[in-house]
Amino acid sequence: MAENLYQELRKLSPKVSGGLVRMREDTFKDASVPAKYKILAVLVAVVVTKYEPCLRAYTRMAYQAGVTQGELVEFLNVVITEGGCLGETWALKAFETYNNLQAGKEVKEDLCYKTEDNQ
Repeated sequence: MAENLYQELRKLSPKVSGGLVRMREDTFKDASVPAKYKILAVLVAVVVTKYEPCLRAYTRMAYQAGVTQGELVEFLNVVITEGGCLGETWALKAFETYNNLQAGKEVKEDLCYKTEDNQ
C-alpha cells in the first residue's frame, strides 16, 4: 500500500518526491572522499539518532561498499565514546546487522522508496 501511495505522489510531484534518493545517489559516490567513508559517517549519525531502519540500511550499504569489520568498529567507537551506554546499545545493533550480512543473512531495509522511475 505504501509503495502505491509513493508511486501516486511521485507522479504528482516528480521533481520533489524521490529527491532524497537522488541526493543519496550523488552524495555516496567516490569523489575526494571515498564513498565508504561517507556511508560510515552517515551510519554514525543514524546510530546516534536511533532510527533502526536506516541503521540497517546504511550498515548494508557500508558492507556492500567494502567496509571492513575493523573500519566499522572504529566508526562505532565514535558513537560509543560520544553516546555512552545508549550509544553502545545502538552501536551493537549496527554491529549485529554487519555480522548478519557477513553470515549471508538478508537485510531488507531500504532508504525511502526505490523504484526504477525515481531517478
